Order: sequence, then structure tokens, then C-alpha cells
Amino acid sequence: MEIVYFTLVGIGLYFVSDWILDRIETSRGRPFENRSVIFFVIILVLAVVSFQLLGRLMHS
Repeated sequence: MEIVYFTLVGIGLYFVSDWILDRIETSRGRPFENRSVIFFVIILVLAVVSFQLLGRLMHS
């Protein structure tokens, strides 16, 4: 069952990261040149935090 939770969180993180990047670009007024790198950094940070929290909740 854990794999289902991690997969669902990962899918959600993809959409949340895209939304965050769109908000940043909108407030900036133009798209980033290295959009994929910035997207990767956003999703990486969110994934590390989310998966740590999910792991702690599953094992407590």
C-alpha cells in the first residue's frame, strides 16, 4: 500500500511543481530560459520533504 501512497504523492508533486513554476514565471513576466532545470529543483525539494513526512507517518 505504501507504493500507492508514494505514487499518488509523486503525481501530485508533478502538478504542484508545474503550478508553482507557472506562478513564478507569471510574476516575473517572462518564462525562464532553463525552465526544466528550475522545475527539477522545485519538484526535488518538494519530493524530499513530502517523502520524508510520508515515510515518518507510515512508520509511526
